[in-house]
Amino acid sequence: MEEHRTAPSSTGMPDAVLKCVLPFLDGPRDRASISLVCRRWYKLDSSSRKHVTIAFCYTTTADQLRRRFPALESLKVKGKPRAAMYDLIPDDWGGYVTPWVREVAENFDCLRSLHFRRMIVRDSDLEVLARSRGGVLQALKLDKCSGFSTDGLFHIGSMCRELRTLCLEESSIVELDGQWLHEIAMNNSVLETLNFYRTDLVQVSFEDLERIARNCCNLTSVKISNCEILDLVGFFRAAAALEEFCGGSFNNEQSDRYNAVTFPPKLCRLGLGSHRMPIVFPFASLLNKLDLLNALLDTEDHCLLIQRCPNLEILETRTVIGDRGLEILAQSCKKLKRLRIERGSGNGSVSHRGLMVLAQGCLELEYLAVYVSNITNASLESIGTYSKNLCDFRLALLDREETITDFPLDNGVRTLLRGCEKLRRLALYLRPGVLTDVGLGYIGRYSPNVRWMFLGYVGSSDTGLFEFSKGCPSLQKLEMMGCCFSDRALAHAALQLPSLRYLWVQGYQTSSQSSDGLLAMARPCRNIELIPARRVITTDQVEEAVVLEHPAQILAYYSLAGPRTDFPETVISLDPVL
Repeated sequence: MEEHRTAPSSTGMPDAVLKCVLPFLDGPRDRASISLVCRRWYKLDSSSRKHVTIAFCYTTTADQLRRRFPALESLKVKGKPRAAMYDLIPDDWGGYVTPWVREVAENFDCLRSLHFRRMIVRDSDLEVLARSRGGVLQALKLDKCSGFSTDGLFHIGSMCRELRTLCLEESSIVELDGQWLHEIAMNNSVLETLNFYRTDLVQVSFEDLERIARNCCNLTSVKISNCEILDLVGFFRAAAALEEFCGGSFNNEQSDRYNAVTFPPKLCRLGLGSHRMPIVFPFASLLNKLDLLNALLDTEDHCLLIQRCPNLEILETRTVIGDRGLEILAQSCKKLKRLRIERGSGNGSVSHRGLMVLAQGCLELEYLAVYVSNITNASLESIGTYSKNLCDFRLALLDREETITDFPLDNGVRTLLRGCEKLRRLALYLRPGVLTDVGLGYIGRYSPNVRWMFLGYVGSSDTGLFEFSKGCPSLQKLEMMGCCFSDRALAHAALQLPSLRYLWVQGYQTSSQSSDGLLAMARPCRNIELIPARRVITTDQVEEAVVLEHPAQILAYYSLAGPRTDFPETVISLDPVL
């Protein structure tokens, strides 16, 4: 028998051994490090990489991606900057999926999962995708996307019969009819996740939902738009494997009929748009995730429900939960890992008092995002002292809610960052003067592992930004609003931060009539875009016209694709080539 030999790599490790190890190393940072060892390892990584996330769609091209990773099974592409979610980016800025879909259709034979986020999708893109990959596509996520209609979804429903995940959450979809869902109901028997939560899709046939539940025995997660919960009685009865449900609402005039609603026995993740929480009480102890963003609850309702959820790990709600609700949360939910509190329009607010109690009671917190009416150094110090597992912290200080008396927050921010050593993502949206240049310097010094950062209304001069840029060795993505910094200081910071790959800034001071200050950050393979200041007309809560002034923006990022060729007129490109 011929002896089998495997050529060793330049590092001394045989290729056969490395091939056995690589499948267990799926982290992008680990993979990136492996590919830099030697050319042989680079090729092995290229041929074995199964998933790639493109953090910004203009950093490379679909063709370059295919040549680098020909065996991809899963791809995620992010488009517009996060600011697009707040209407800060012009609609015609870009972020089209068409070149990616074309490449997937023609060349990615192994691809089974596709995820687009904040991108423009056309019905024609979905048709091409369905016709070319419909027989093998298992997951399609269009997350916060726009530009398509239910006609495009019809192609997906009729041709993608192996689809296990369809996610459309928070996408802007033109609804023409509900035939797309009927196609899924008639053609799919393997669906596991169906999500069109927080969309305007309302032409939903409850018979189709029930048929999907009957045909798809592994259906575990369904998140839909608001609908009358009584129309879902048959769906709940058929969805025996369901573990997550979001959507649905209650009508006060039919309150006596809700006794007919019986939720599936395995349900443990729930989100309802209702003020009728007693229907949840019988199985509240089984819940590990609760979405109350659309619930019509006051502070007391939150308290009554939360104290019945001892196994809660994830909670999403609004500021109406109040400090009292956070106290009950700290007492009752010791397993809590993720808490998101968004801005609310009703009574109730969250302040430093609630945050202090929360930090001391929920020691397992890994993610905390909260809008607060007031904040103190002591509350930030409590988070730094007790939340040792915190990886993601985001705090937004609401405008003019209360007068901030304990400022600056420099020392509190320093203690928080020194205590939360696992922190990887950080967002601080404050008010002018609340965090000084000294505090901004602390952020740079005590954020050794933070990779993404959003800063709003921090610092008071270029000096603070200079001090900040001396630290943050791991920072890859930086976003800033309400800055008082000059373009020259921004350029200096971009060059000083060693890992920075992406910079977005709204509002800055120009040092001259030209763009010379920004040109200082120009480097090969770095694109710099300017979005000029503009006025946007919108409506307020009473439907009156309001004119908003959007300051000029800077977007700078490294790119292997070269300068963009699809610029709209509202964007100015600076030649990055020296």
